[in-house]
Amino acid sequence: MKKILLYIALAAACAVAGAQSRSNKTDLARNLTIFNSLVKELETNYVDTVDPDMLIRTAIDAMLDRIDPYTEYYPADEQEELTTISSGQYGGIGAYILKRGDNVIIHQPVWDAPARRAGLRHGDVILRVDTTAITPGMASDRVSKLLRGQPGSRLTVQVRRPYVTDSIITVDITRRNIEVNPMPYAGLDSTGIGYIKLTTFNDKSAGAVHDAVESMLRRKPRGIIIDLRGNGGGLLESAVQIAGLFVPKGTEIVRTRGFESKRDKVYKTTRRPLDTDIPLVIMVDEGTASASEILAGSLQDLDRAVILGERSYGKGLVQVPRPLPFDAMMKVTVARYYIPSGRLIQAIDYSRRNPDGSVARIPDSLRRTWHTRAGREVLDGGGITPDVAVADSSMNRLLYNVIADMWAYDFANRYAARNPAAPDSDWVPGDSVFAEFKAFIDPERFKYDRLSESGIDYLRQAARQEGYMTDSVAAQLDILERMMKHDLGRDLDFNRAKLIEILDAEIGERYFDEAQLTRRALRYDVETDSARAVLLDPARYRHLLAPRR
Repeated sequence: MKKILLYIALAAACAVAGAQSRSNKTDLARNLTIFNSLVKELETNYVDTVDPDMLIRTAIDAMLDRIDPYTEYYPADEQEELTTISSGQYGGIGAYILKRGDNVIIHQPVWDAPARRAGLRHGDVILRVDTTAITPGMASDRVSKLLRGQPGSRLTVQVRRPYVTDSIITVDITRRNIEVNPMPYAGLDSTGIGYIKLTTFNDKSAGAVHDAVESMLRRKPRGIIIDLRGNGGGLLESAVQIAGLFVPKGTEIVRTRGFESKRDKVYKTTRRPLDTDIPLVIMVDEGTASASEILAGSLQDLDRAVILGERSYGKGLVQVPRPLPFDAMMKVTVARYYIPSGRLIQAIDYSRRNPDGSVARIPDSLRRTWHTRAGREVLDGGGITPDVAVADSSMNRLLYNVIADMWAYDFANRYAARNPAAPDSDWVPGDSVFAEFKAFIDPERFKYDRLSESGIDYLRQAARQEGYMTDSVAAQLDILERMMKHDLGRDLDFNRAKLIEILDAEIGERYFDEAQLTRRALRYDVETDSARAVLLDPARYRHLLAPRR
């Protein structure tokens, strides 16, 4: 086993070192010999017993960490993630799990998957999987491996359910292929605007979008919104295929350039489009990355779509899986990609590190100007800058803590335990639910930064340091502090509208499927409203895509 692990480490070292121009064969051979001798010395002479798996994996991870965060090593027993990304499916029970304190919980059972069908619910604390007890502190990835397995195989899961009397529940589950749905919702609204929510780019994404667009076109839409917010990417080819639905056959969408010219490749559309004229708006945010940015950036460069939202993440690197000995795999960065204007939107240059090893985003002052097909100015580096900047600015520290500290999540679990029957599809949290939520929050445990209070503290400190702290100034600051004293009940009431939206989404997850949840969320979505407004104003749409004079 030790020799196998060492072989894997050396093979990984060869793969990475070979991609670095400053390395030569002599340097590589010398360093690998040193590494081999070092491991043997530890095996033979170290004072304590060493774990070879841990040592070699630490060496591999540390080595790859010096390259970029996307080059990763997968031993034979950890390749499910790589398979899931490309195929869009995995064998298991269909539940997202989460480490919470010392426990691992069922964070979200997938709709209509075995976990939910068997009776597992949000918030269930996992106590046992088959004969394996889930002990306090056990890592969530270990629990995940216990839950995954061959489709058709059976397992027993024991959980402790919060907010119920008989809290220990045991369920029998049959694993199956869980398909990752890349498009949870697509539909045409009453104004004639189509909306497509795309969450990932796997081998099912292009077909799903094709069918949705084809269906919409039969109803003569006024425009289509493609929502890529939070979409971290996936398969490059999938993005090219989706772009090909809206531009002529043979259009270049992206090209990749590697260390060697033999890795260079140009990706063009290969099929006849569905429609080259239908107005499009692509919605992006800081979570839009990789293949999502290829789709959004290429359609921006081709003046085929208006990009709306927040600046995207900025991932312009391409990874491919490479086999290693003993069924191991490596996902390695082999190229950068360039969209039709010629720009690279990579935000961080991992080859240029600070002395402490950290990296930073390319400053705006160094971003260069490129031009779209029609002559509009666009910038490289730092992601895709939207044509229409729209951001949800309603989030504040109180709302952040309601979500991050799982107050809304826990309240929704209690609400569902007390109200097992699903509400009507048009249900929204009303006054009584909001009052329950306010009473649910324990003021002694609810902590959040209060900007006004910290601001007054800063003023006091600054006044003392700069010599302005007189009795009169101190008295005025005391008055201001009393006037702005925080009251949790008042703060919750002030944020009522946004809290209702949060509660609607959180409680809704216990009762509604993905399509219903997406439709419900659109009722509160100011960014989608802005996208719809662009499409409903043809003159504005044309102006946004016209070159600036």
